[in-house]
Amino acid sequence: MKIVELIDEDFINYKKASMVIGCPFCSFKCDKECGKPVCQNGQLANARIIDVFANDLAYRYISNDITDAIVFQGLEPFDSWTDSCIPEFISIIRNQYKCHDDIVIYTGYNEDEVEDKVNILKKNFDNIIIKFGRYIPDQESHYDKVLGVNLASPNQYAKKIS
Repeated sequence: MKIVELIDEDFINYKKASMVIGCPFCSFKCDKECGKPVCQNGQLANARIIDVFANDLAYRYISNDITDAIVFQGLEPFDSWTDSCIPEFISIIRNQYKCHDDIVIYTGYNEDEVEDKVNILKKNFDNIIIKFGRYIPDQESHYDKVLGVNLASPNQYAKKIS
């Protein structure tokens, strides 16, 4: 499993204490559409990619009594789908460890752009939440009730898919 960031206990990206897993790849679609660099996680493109075993990472999460959720985020989880082993990792959490804590995926894609991957998650796993929508600069932030946090532009929203 390839990652660029790991935060064992995060209290910013979700309403529950979370383990944050930073995914290593992105097409920088937000930057391209805006015509300038706007990615808040752009610095991760220069971060060293770390190889970890999905099972070791799952055990690390399960062993932490503080966290109640897992958050996959930037760069772009859906551009890192295979390299970050997202379905494999979730399968280990759900099936091997019998853990049904919230799993949140922050994506800059719109729902229709990742429908195939969303359907895989929806069909195979429970309790999955996805934050959809590209970052658009100079917009007013808004509170998202599903995530329990402010999102940077009004086109972004979270949805519990399963």
